[in-house]
Amino acid sequence: MIHPDTLTKESLAALIDHTNLKAFATREDLRKLCKEASDNHFKMVAINSVQVPLGKELLQGSGVHVGAAVSFPLGQTSIAAKLFETKDALENGADEIDYVINITELKRGNFDYLQREMEGIVALCREKGALSKVIFENCYLEKSEIEAMARLALKVKPDFIKTSTGFGTGGATPQDVKLMADTVGDEVLVKAAGGIRSWADARAMLLAGASRLGTSAGVKILEEFLAAK
Repeated sequence: MIHPDTLTKESLAALIDHTNLKAFATREDLRKLCKEASDNHFKMVAINSVQVPLGKELLQGSGVHVGAAVSFPLGQTSIAAKLFETKDALENGADEIDYVINITELKRGNFDYLQREMEGIVALCREKGALSKVIFENCYLEKSEIEAMARLALKVKPDFIKTSTGFGTGGATPQDVKLMADTVGDEVLVKAAGGIRSWADARAMLLAGASRLGTSAGVKILEEFLAAK
């Protein structure tokens, strides 16, 4: 577990995926996002997959990863479509892929489908040396479904399992993060995302077991963290 009290500004920044996934994000918005990420040494910018080439250009030489959101935010595309979008994003320079599971198939208990989906995307990421993150969208799930998906991740071994898109009816909660982290142990990391808007929010997620934070409020969180020192 990453204990918040041991963090420095630099080590906290390295846990943050600086995010703008809005449908109406302009090129100027993305330039601002990438400059903030570069200036603060955030781990990644999380953007829609069509914007990966621009993100890669803006962040060249910065050390900040470019992350593509795949089948975002609903996850309601076929495995073939998700694989194509993943491959396209990776070929355009994405360093990390955050994809949304097919929640309809989870509700059906169709874990064979979900395993094939996860294995296909994780394999493409491994081929390119990219990180893979599986978005559960916990606000729509029962606790038993969250645990079942985490157990599936233990079999497939993506790099991260992730709480939320930030576009559902709810975001990350410390309770869900703890359930996910307790289920996967040290085998898979947990990313908390959705509704993390303050250092207090971020701290709670880290104490619950998160190893990465997805947020559009990264700059504010760093400022609050420094003010609290």
